[in-house]
Amino acid sequence: MLRLTELRLPLDHSEAEIRAAILARLDIPAADLVGYTIFRRGVDARKSHAIVFIYTLDIEVADETSLLSRFKGDPHLRIAPDTTYHVVAQAPKEGLPTRPVIIGMGPSGLFAGLILAQSGFRPLILERGKAVRERTKDTFDLWRKGILDPESNVQFGEGGAGTFSDGKLYTQIKDPRHYGRKVLKEFVKAGAPPEIMYVSKPHIGTYKLVGMVEKMRAEIQALGGEIRFQSRVDDIEIEDGQVRGVILASGERIATSHLVVAIGHSARDTFEMLHRRGISMEAKPFSIGFRIEHPQSLIDRSRHGKNAGNPLLGAADYKLVHHASNGRSVYSFCMCPGGTVVAATSEPGRVVTNGMSQYSRKERNANSAIVVGIGPHDYPGGPLAGMEFQRFWESRAFELGGGDYRAPGQLVGDFLAGRPSTVLGSVQPSYTPGVHLCDLSTALPEYVVEAIREALPAFAKQIKEFDLADAVLTGVESRTSSPVRITRNDADLQSINTRGLYPTGEGAGYAGGILSSAVDGIKVAEALALDMLAGCAQGEE
Repeated sequence: MLRLTELRLPLDHSEAEIRAAILARLDIPAADLVGYTIFRRGVDARKSHAIVFIYTLDIEVADETSLLSRFKGDPHLRIAPDTTYHVVAQAPKEGLPTRPVIIGMGPSGLFAGLILAQSGFRPLILERGKAVRERTKDTFDLWRKGILDPESNVQFGEGGAGTFSDGKLYTQIKDPRHYGRKVLKEFVKAGAPPEIMYVSKPHIGTYKLVGMVEKMRAEIQALGGEIRFQSRVDDIEIEDGQVRGVILASGERIATSHLVVAIGHSARDTFEMLHRRGISMEAKPFSIGFRIEHPQSLIDRSRHGKNAGNPLLGAADYKLVHHASNGRSVYSFCMCPGGTVVAATSEPGRVVTNGMSQYSRKERNANSAIVVGIGPHDYPGGPLAGMEFQRFWESRAFELGGGDYRAPGQLVGDFLAGRPSTVLGSVQPSYTPGVHLCDLSTALPEYVVEAIREALPAFAKQIKEFDLADAVLTGVESRTSSPVRITRNDADLQSINTRGLYPTGEGAGYAGGILSSAVDGIKVAEALALDMLAGCAQGEE
């Protein structure tokens, strides 16, 4: 199989034109092209009047050797790499003294569990929240009724925080072993659209993710794994620097010498417990800001020009960065085309915003977070100081929003002019339980507000009318990533001071998003499996 890259075709091309372009590029007769599959399809929209698709194709030809010889030195034709996933360790048939335990069933915990189950290790997954459909009902109670369940919400429950998001499945991490392909294949097997295997910015959306998560759960169980919901881990037993077990909120003890910590970025009580137990961790940078909403049609026109609305392109997105004069970086984050702004708090008396889209991306507004990078120098005080920083501003948002889980909001024109908003304009905010108009100048630190005020007009130079007076800001976006890193060794992925403890995913500070978290879960599962086999060979329990 050969890989052909940089094959450019207009938007309205046919399948026959793809084949014709391959034949022309390779200068071979039609009979020599045995077949092809699309590995990647990207979009070049730098010129809105001349948008093109860019293909990477895996092709099969009659005489591969001579073709490679003829195109020797051509960077766009080479042997296609093997992207098949291979299990690195298989559990012994006679079983093991203890089973691996995983805390959390977000993307990293789910894929750690899946890989361990597929390798015969029969993992036990402990999830503090509920199964995904029950969890969805609880989440909607907050959105529709302003009723928060602290144990079952956008952050906690089967599928993790990514379930209520845009379902983005792309990342910029280095992936030489093609773990990302394994993740996408498992998603397709569980019901995701096959196109996620090749489009440049694949996404799924909440409704599809719910069913997929259920099917993956069923596979883990069919392979001997066990999943227990509403099972919060309140303590970890550590003896001579080695994990020995976990204690549930019910008081039950579960013995294990191999523990995956995949708790997500919002399990603040668990962070506090890990800190009390002396497990090595440190404060890490994250970002904080507001959500911004524009009419999706405005973004489409700016990005796609005369091609706005073309169903092949779908709803347009954007990625923006501005380096403010106060030294802060401001950027768009988690852009959700045709989506909604959602309530994402997990603690009473606090307001947190996030964005999500369904697969269709057909809601009237586009939204993204406009955030400012901050670091431990902004919140000195130890490993958990960033977490307390988040809590302070989330509590302030609750107060500004009226104390009933409405989000504080302001029109962009009023925000830039430094005056409170009192009435909405042409853009209707999508956040539920609702938006309370106010002055957002005290909703975040002054240096954050100052940087965003400078950035919005600068962004309008890239996206026309980005500083639209009627666009709506809602606050606060505080959980862009974990404020904590649970430090681990590069070699075996175990905690640097606690053997048998494997921090993984976004909450542990090693990923950011569904795909990178899932990939990290696979890596940790492999490291754990190899360690269990090594211990078994040495006669350890």
